[in-house]
Amino acid sequence: MSERSEYTPGEFCWVDLAVPDAEAAAQFYNALIGWDWESAGPDAGGYGNFSYRGKLVAGLGPTQSAEQPPAWSSYIRVASADETAGAIKAAGGSVLMESFDVLDVGRMAVCHDPQGAFFSIWEPKTHQGAELVNEVGSWTWNQLATTDVEAAERFYSQVFGWSLAKPELAPADGQYFNWQLDGQRWDEGIGGAMPIEGNLPEGSPPFWIVNLAVESAGGAIETTKGAGGNALTDVVETPVGKLAALMDPQGAVFAIIEPDYPEAR
Repeated sequence: MSERSEYTPGEFCWVDLAVPDAEAAAQFYNALIGWDWESAGPDAGGYGNFSYRGKLVAGLGPTQSAEQPPAWSSYIRVASADETAGAIKAAGGSVLMESFDVLDVGRMAVCHDPQGAFFSIWEPKTHQGAELVNEVGSWTWNQLATTDVEAAERFYSQVFGWSLAKPELAPADGQYFNWQLDGQRWDEGIGGAMPIEGNLPEGSPPFWIVNLAVESAGGAIETTKGAGGNALTDVVETPVGKLAALMDPQGAVFAIIEPDYPEAR
């Protein structure tokens, strides 16, 4: 099991989902991936945590207004939410929701990069992040689709110290990169990046997508469609597993992987 108890600043540490109907989402993701959901209590505003085999894996809560679209969010661990928010602005990004305390569990801000991809930053207190990652039944990868890969690298390098590397397993004619932190090898990246041009429909906005590891990509697609969701792509065979992009019944987009590496199972 890939258990975690803490994260290094600059790593993704948490993912969560905001949808209009949290209870319906809890039922869907239980059927999809076997997650259990538990409310964080009356002071949490309807927010709660998904767990798998007794370990925290992701969060779930209601959208805060009719204008807020259903979406998965990616959180980057930082030493100081306030200082990082300032660095994001200085590097050309935006802070859409200034740093605030989340009860006694941490401090966060909601941001987007200069190209418009949304992400959140997390300064932990009692909540360090996901306790189980990178195996079937958990969140496993965060991937950026952007209109300008070089500009994205400048921004994330300035704010978080990331750099981009070409994975050795990537197709020779493809444009896919791994984000690295502190000199990691290509296969130790903390996330992925690819240009929108040539990979997604013209006019697609930049975004971060959350990847969930499942037992069967085909089974996940059947479950999603049966619940009223949709498959946005066919299953794609890659050196690390079978991939697909899905939309859950309330409209939140995410990706799945049926991993083809032993440590994920």
